[in-house]
Amino acid sequence: MSATEVILLQRIEKLGQMGDVVKVKPGFARNFLLPEGKAIRANAANRERFERERVQLEAQNLKRREEAERLSERVQGLTVVIIRQAGDSGSLYGSVTARDVAVACGESGLSVGRQQVQLDNPIKTLGLSEVRVVLHPEVVIPVTVNVARSPEEAERQARGEQIGVEQEPDMATELGLEVGEFDQTA
Repeated sequence: MSATEVILLQRIEKLGQMGDVVKVKPGFARNFLLPEGKAIRANAANRERFERERVQLEAQNLKRREEAERLSERVQGLTVVIIRQAGDSGSLYGSVTARDVAVACGESGLSVGRQQVQLDNPIKTLGLSEVRVVLHPEVVIPVTVNVARSPEEAERQARGEQIGVEQEPDMATELGLEVGEFDQTA
């Protein structure tokens, strides 16, 4: 299979900038870049059309990027709380996916689609996790996802307390004694 040449209509991470002519696998072009409007085939007619519309496309891209930057400033340091059931060891019954993070962001005032949430692997444990949200190909914000069993537990995790593994109290704590207070003279 030979590579397909396309002209990028926007910046694609790990591929190129707007206006770059790149070679990609035919399936990637046919199934993702072309239907999503992120690229056009690199033939003579499309090259001429792109050069005619380049200024307009760059202006639209700049406008969308500025809007995304303003939005990123407003939601800087966003933390979302997701309540899930979990075992005593902190392992979730199921997992938290990009869709769950997108819904939680929407409830917090940041409307994003699940495609904009970059989650390498589903979250499968209680705790705080960093997730990247792509507002624009050039604007990415970090969102902290707080996965807990209850809102109270989420607040404790946000303060930095360790949740999940229960600690066994030692004998002195159980009896309410301070260290060195126990006297055997009695």
